[in-house]
Amino acid sequence: MSSPRFRAAVEVPAGVPVLGVPVYSDLSTPPGAGAEVNAAYLMQRRFEGKPGQAQAMLADDGTTVVALGVGEPGSVDADALRRAGSALARHAGSASRVATTLVAAAGDPGLAAAVVEGIGLGAYRYASAPKRIEGNGRVEYVTVVGAQPAAVKRGQVAVEATCRARDWVNLPARDFTPREFARVVGQAAAGTGVKVEVWEEQRIKAERLGGLLGVAAGAAEPPRLLRLSYRARVNGKSTRKGAAPTIALVGKGITFDSGGLSLKPPAGMMHMKADMGGAAAVVTATLAAAELGLRVNVTTWVAATENMPSGTAIHPGDVLVARNGKTIEVLNTDAEGRLVLADALSLAVEEEPDAIVDVATLTGGQRVALGDSVAAVMGTDEALIRRVIAAGEAAGEPAWELPLFPGYRKSLDSEVADLKNVSAGPAASTITAGLFLKDFSGSGPWAHLDIASPSWSDVEDGWITKGATGWGARTLIELLEAWAP
Repeated sequence: MSSPRFRAAVEVPAGVPVLGVPVYSDLSTPPGAGAEVNAAYLMQRRFEGKPGQAQAMLADDGTTVVALGVGEPGSVDADALRRAGSALARHAGSASRVATTLVAAAGDPGLAAAVVEGIGLGAYRYASAPKRIEGNGRVEYVTVVGAQPAAVKRGQVAVEATCRARDWVNLPARDFTPREFARVVGQAAAGTGVKVEVWEEQRIKAERLGGLLGVAAGAAEPPRLLRLSYRARVNGKSTRKGAAPTIALVGKGITFDSGGLSLKPPAGMMHMKADMGGAAAVVTATLAAAELGLRVNVTTWVAATENMPSGTAIHPGDVLVARNGKTIEVLNTDAEGRLVLADALSLAVEEEPDAIVDVATLTGGQRVALGDSVAAVMGTDEALIRRVIAAGEAAGEPAWELPLFPGYRKSLDSEVADLKNVSAGPAASTITAGLFLKDFSGSGPWAHLDIASPSWSDVEDGWITKGATGWGARTLIELLEAWAP
């Protein structure tokens, strides 16, 4: 789905059918709100000005004024603005054009990006092709009054990246195979300055990507390895090596995960088209970095395959050899994400970037530990972990650090290989998965972001819509933007 188009303006345009107005918890409005609200009417409707609350009213000139709760005066933050923006998108009715003065409540015109994100992400809807009706009953054009144009552009890019990631994850797995993923990424990168290299089976074998080949062995669809490269430009020219920081992004791209021979139960497969959420996040963030012209170099690796049961699938007890030469005893074929990431991380390490960040829908234990709204982060460099957490906080995608407790590493010891792909029991499964990846992360700064649960939602909540959330794309954009000199 295409996202709304946003523009900055100094005043509310004439004739706009819907106007979103910020309202504090005391039912007052800030200077520059653009319209008065009837506090008595709002009280009757039990409107309390909480972020995410909305109440529509009809003005004398026929404009629908939507009161948008933003919380207490002086404490309006980006999250409150996102929630207010998403509430406006859901209360716009059939209007294709809306305007909002939400920035007036922020005290910082730079926070217009959060307003744009809230409206754009709240307006998102996915439907399969037979049900999709473009331009019917959805917001198409949004005027953000009092905003900085640069902040509006920044928000627009973040919305488009997240919505693109949502679209890719929401697509049925039969329509979004590894080959189709590679084709679509190449198409999306055309003209952006991002170079896309696609490795097919022969190249994957030649490059000794044993983890990726092992997982792909049971699928009729062939695997793909994608390498994206964006180089910062100054005065229209690419920067020389070392002139800008180089960040490697690595994404898990399992386009459908049945569990392989360690077959998942039916309920566990219902949303397994979403197992490439990490790959969608790293790719769309890379394209966004190019569109924003960030002064940071980005190299992105995606290992894409299906994980299917068949007569050719890997068996529990098989041993694979990863790109870096380490041997892996596969005891559970449903722990496949770490196998493909082992190869992709090894490739990233060889290019000696300044830091590596991988994003993956990796473990069910992430939900057990942190629930549906907080991602897990761990790694080898505390400064990098702090950067990732700060980026997630700025994006409204919180992450919490889990320890890579070295004492748990022995649970991955194997009698026949360098390590096995699962520990003996379910305890600390997210941490032991991180410890597995650490063996392939090299000696430089590395962070691992497990987005297993936040990548998909069964409910609407603020900027979150049902289905794929696009989680991680905006965190990475914030991370790259903060890193750029």
